Amino acid sequence: MFSPETLQKFAREVTKYPAIQKQSAVMACLAHAQEEKGWLTPEAIESVANYLDMPPMAAFEVASFYNMYDLKPVGKFKITVCTNLPCALSGGYHAGEYIQKKLGIGYGETTADGKFSLKEGECMGACGDAPVLIVNNRTMCSHMHPEQIDKLLEECK
Repeated sequence: MFSPETLQKFAREVTKYPAIQKQSAVMACLAHAQEEKGWLTPEAIESVANYLDMPPMAAFEVASFYNMYDLKPVGKFKITVCTNLPCALSGGYHAGEYIQKKLGIGYGETTADGKFSLKEGECMGACGDAPVLIVNNRTMCSHMHPEQIDKLLEECK
């Protein structure tokens, strides 16, 4: 199901743990699987679980708990807005509303052209930089007020 390169990444992750604890690599392996496939299909989650000799439900529990994993297709640019209370009170709520209006979608939705998806996220560990967004699980953007949001969206186009 996965490319040789992704399987190599799985193997590298597994070596970080004692052999009897290779299931500890589940988060990293799910991330690599998502990187290759674009999102985590039930088959991909099951394949990761089989690779790690763990029950597929246990891998699904991890994939469904953390908001960095996508259980349905997402746009080219996935924007996750921190809506945890400190961020929400420091502009995160308004940033999320602004993005929803600009893109014409709600949380958990993707634009018709498939370019943007919008998600709510929990604490990103940067409360002092609120409002905070993460783009594609990799790029953290701080102090995201309307002007900065407009610039980010334009750069993504």
